[in-house]
Amino acid sequence: MLRALVIFITQLLLWVLLAQANHVLAPWHTYLFAGGLFVTFAALRLPLLDGCAAAMLGGLLCDATAPVPFGTHTLLFAAVFAIVFNVRDRLPREEAIVRVMVALVANLALFLALSFLRIGDSPAPAAAWGRLFFDLLCSQVAIALAGPWFFALQGRALDLARTEPVTLD
Repeated sequence: MLRALVIFITQLLLWVLLAQANHVLAPWHTYLFAGGLFVTFAALRLPLLDGCAAAMLGGLLCDATAPVPFGTHTLLFAAVFAIVFNVRDRLPREEAIVRVMVALVANLALFLALSFLRIGDSPAPAAAWGRLFFDLLCSQVAIALAGPWFFALQGRALDLARTEPVTLD
């Protein structure tokens, strides 16, 4: 479980950076969501138990400050983790561009799932979709730019923690 803890610490750093970025973007009513980054590395590189634990810890972290029922992010992150984990053997997962593409698809799925779950609470659901799609576009650009850095950080953190090498069977 050391690998899950190390990945969780990097997720904590990402969570803090996202909170700061969203604070800066708040005057423009823009919100960045990077749920795909919380799941992708764990699903592509870690064994099942370590990866699932890391993804679910990241979900709990996101649940802590989100205006959703507690456990929503956790369940969605676990579901996306399971899907990516099951298709990872078909992907060249050691390539950075593949990791970024998986993170973008995972983020799209998570963002849309959360949007559909919460859109009913909006006073004008039809009017909210334009704002949501703009936020999704900004989030996807942020993931494309920050993804390679974050995945390198996670890999290096595992190296520094001297965990046993993760084999890409």
